[in-house]
Amino acid sequence: MSDSQADKNQQDEKATSGQQFNIQKIYTKDISFEAPNSPKVFTEKWEPKNNLDLNTNATPIGDNHYEVVLSLTVTTNIGDNTAYLCEVQQAGIFYIEGFADADLRAMLGSFCPNILFPYAREAVSDIVTRGGFPQMLLAPINFDALYEQHMQQQASAAPAETVN
Repeated sequence: MSDSQADKNQQDEKATSGQQFNIQKIYTKDISFEAPNSPKVFTEKWEPKNNLDLNTNATPIGDNHYEVVLSLTVTTNIGDNTAYLCEVQQAGIFYIEGFADADLRAMLGSFCPNILFPYAREAVSDIVTRGGFPQMLLAPINFDALYEQHMQQQASAAPAETVN
């Protein structure tokens, strides 16, 4: 099959399915950094205990456009003292059309956060370094597994139907 024929087949497939996905915009919605125990924390031995809180939220904004916000909160403690608290809300506007409801939910709950995470991770690393602390490199996150876990929790939390 020629390249032009393969391209035509792909175009026909897309036209038939009617599914479209486009990134419209990626932006930082909110950033916060606190180092409540500085400068004292800089004199202590650096043996940090890190905690990462993660949340995603998707909001329809009209005409198959959705805002997805990935919120990260990194809290780093030295002993009983907070060394720093870094919060980043990385957001994107996505155009999504032609997907079944279950697929749309998966895209908003997993696929879009996967796109946003590298931007959020870079923002956290930059902010923490600017705060005078060692670079904070967040490990990759499996949003597919988190989404699946969330869906299982919702299914188990749903009240069982009673039959009369």
